[in-house]
Amino acid sequence: MTIWAATACGAKGKGMLPLPTRRAALDHLRRFVPRAGASYASGRNTDPGPGKPSAVSRLSSVVRYRLVTEQDVVAEVLGRHSFNAAGKFIQEVCWRTYWKGWVELRPAVWQRFLAERDAAKREADVMAAEAGRTGIDCFDAWARELVETGYLHNHARMWFASIWIFTLRLPWTLGADFFLRHLIDADPASNTLSWRWVAGLQTAGKTYLARADNIARYTEGRFAPRGLAEEAAALTEPPVGPAGKLEALATPDMAAPSLLLVHHEDLNAESLFAADAPVRGVLAACDPALLWGDAARRFAGEAMADAATRAETHFGCGSTLADRLDAETLLSAARAVGARQVLTPCAPVGPVADALAGLEPVLAAEGIALRPVRRRWDAGLWPHARRGFFAFDAEIEGHLRAEGML
Repeated sequence: MTIWAATACGAKGKGMLPLPTRRAALDHLRRFVPRAGASYASGRNTDPGPGKPSAVSRLSSVVRYRLVTEQDVVAEVLGRHSFNAAGKFIQEVCWRTYWKGWVELRPAVWQRFLAERDAAKREADVMAAEAGRTGIDCFDAWARELVETGYLHNHARMWFASIWIFTLRLPWTLGADFFLRHLIDADPASNTLSWRWVAGLQTAGKTYLARADNIARYTEGRFAPRGLAEEAAALTEPPVGPAGKLEALATPDMAAPSLLLVHHEDLNAESLFAADAPVRGVLAACDPALLWGDAARRFAGEAMADAATRAETHFGCGSTLADRLDAETLLSAARAVGARQVLTPCAPVGPVADALAGLEPVLAAEGIALRPVRRRWDAGLWPHARRGFFAFDAEIEGHLRAEGML
């Protein structure tokens, strides 16, 4: 079972991962597609080590920032394989969709994580774990690999989280924060809920126990850890509460002169609108304060420049790159092009969504409407994330048929 939806984005071994442009991401995807069937299904759990060829796609960084969307990936795969033949890979792509939908329906879980993380103390044992100084060979190697490359294989993420929680007995929220600060592909939903799953919080009482024999087998004998916990007693918490409803979004006025705001949660914003949409200018804002680690900031910053160029070409207008997503920056850009509306991709729960929520009344006071637009992929699948993944999984094929992808 893969929970992190990390189709991989390693950083050691140039040429093994996509560069932060849409063209490079699509080229990388198309090279992977022939292996998205049986080859992926049989080899996806094996982690041969940093910089070495493996069965995974190494697409998670570009999917996370939507240089390519989940729909792009699934469409390319279905052009080569049947749904059943590529079912395992399609399922893994949809884990990220599921996690985002689950948090959209229960946003308080993200706020709970932040509060618990901020209350936890980063003691010496936490610092030693982050530095790879625990004496557990595999764990220490993964800690160093994560910091050096911004990536861990999905199976290694599961083992690492399990050892952090059940062997080292460290606060799970600080482990999740360690991943947030170093993974290029970390997002609030996938990272938080995956750690919760390992800890026995996400599926109450069901934990993931890292076993030495499993680690040795799927790292091809690279590690033989000793002293791992032999049981994993689930952590507990107050009830999360029932799923809510997906927030309805106001319909944009497609006659109003508009500014397109591109943010790092969706770097393919131009695909949401026709070329003749009333977009008078593009603001591409990559605010480092809304990301957690330097590796992610570098990747997203380079990808943002590519996104700005594509949007500028698509709409035939000028674009501005900014490193702040605040009222002054947004109002200045809107006024410069005479915009009465700001169009932007809908941001999932997290710092960008919080920033946009704070900006909406400020813009409205100046007579400018903020209009987030939700992708059909999200609108069709997020409402099904009310229960566990397998209930969600049962809806995927029907959604693909409804979208004409099968």
